[in-house]
Parts: sequence; C-alpha cells; structure tokens
Amino acid sequence: MLHPSDYCLINGNGYDAVPAALYRGRSNAVARAMAGADWLIRNKSDGRYVALAARGALRYLHTLPRAEPLATLWQDLQRSIQSSDELPPDHLFSLLDELGISGDSYASKTGLSWILEPTLLSYAGRDRYRRPLWLETQTAKLWLRMQHAAAKDQTALQAISGFRSHAYQAGIFARKIARGLTIQQILTVNAAPGFSEHHSGRALDISTPGLAAAEESFEHSQAFEWLTRHAADFGFRLSYPRDNIHGITYEPWHWYWQGTD
Repeated sequence: MLHPSDYCLINGNGYDAVPAALYRGRSNAVARAMAGADWLIRNKSDGRYVALAARGALRYLHTLPRAEPLATLWQDLQRSIQSSDELPPDHLFSLLDELGISGDSYASKTGLSWILEPTLLSYAGRDRYRRPLWLETQTAKLWLRMQHAAAKDQTALQAISGFRSHAYQAGIFARKIARGLTIQQILTVNAAPGFSEHHSGRALDISTPGLAAAEESFEHSQAFEWLTRHAADFGFRLSYPRDNIHGITYEPWHWYWQGTD
C-alpha cells in the first residue's frame, strides 16, 4: 500500500492519478478492488474511475472511451511529472471553443492571466465535505500552518475547495448553462476555464463551521476577521474584494497564496 508520506495527485492531460486509499468505491465491487490498490486513475472530464495500479500491476475498472493501452496511459502520467512542472494548454483551448469564449478577449477585458495546471499536487488533508484537498506544495504547508494558528486563537477555518482542473471549471459552466444561465451571467461569478486561480493549486475557498459555503455572509464571521488580520502573515491574500478590477463578484471566502518574503 502507498505510504501517506507519498500521497500526491499526479496530473495528466486527460486523466489523473490519486491515492486509492483516500477515495471510496462507488460500488461494492469497485470498493473491494480499491482496497488493495496504490493508485486510482480518473477521467478528469467527468471524475469517472478508470483504472487501478497496485504493486506495479495495472487493471481497468471500466472500458475507456477510446482504445488506449493502460500501460501507455500510466506512462503518460509518469512522464508528465518528469518533463514539466505544468501541463501544456492544448486541451484548454478546445474547452474554451466549446463554450464560445475567446481566451484573448476575456484576458484583455478582465485583466486576468492564463493559469496552467501543475503536474503534481500535495495532499493537504480533507475539506469540509471529507474530500481530499489538493494544493501546490508550499500552499499546502502554509494552509495547514495557518489553520493550526487560527485554531490556537479559537477560530476554525475549513477548506471548501482547493485545486480545480480546467475540465472541472468547464463542467461548472456546463451545469449552469443546463440550468438556463447565459455565459455572461456565469462569468460574473466564475472565472473562465484557464483563468481561475484554483487551477494553480494556490487558491482556497474558506469557510467556518455553521456557515454556508461561498456566501457573502462569511465576511461577518470570526474566521473572516481572523483572516483579514493574519492571512498575510502566511502569504495569503483576498483575491476578489468589492469592486475589484476584474469584474468578479465579491468573494470574501476566496484566498490565494502568493508567497511570503
């Protein structure tokens, strides 16, 4: 079994690999198979569990939508973390085309920059919903340190979400479009795929027990007051204050790790 000190997310173009021990099987058969596995391979576009790696052996959980040898898929994931710190943007352009968004026009209008996905992310515990939280390595360390410091001041900080892939962000748009929202309406609340700070693994949505997630009311909480006073000490900043230049709705819950001197 994979040792907890080795837990990480290996990020590829269409698939990723995560420690199987951190996830639950969606059926009894899958749960039994995962019980002895090291890595779980997932389809990034829909989160579907695809395959398992256990002690060097690979096996499918489902049939891939295209004929691709599993060994090749695993080698591609390993190669992504050996060849670069970030994934190339090729797949991102097709996601934007499907949504009818011009990346260059959006960047010019909002002042937001393209953000590529890291090929490797660190485990930072679990979020409010008991999901594994994945962050860039230094961000993970400083988040846990800040969370501990807040707890010493009797203030509870909960992570709501951390890293999100380009494909995940595009999925948010697809679900909202299906509910009848227009692209322009969605863009006032969500950054376009490729422009969300969550892609970097350095952004966190933060809340506190008893409060709804991602609500403006968070600004009246003890947790927000603590962050306002102390987050900069750990390298975190509030990304979208009121009337921000990017035109993004005020998000008192969204904090970005920019590093410390």
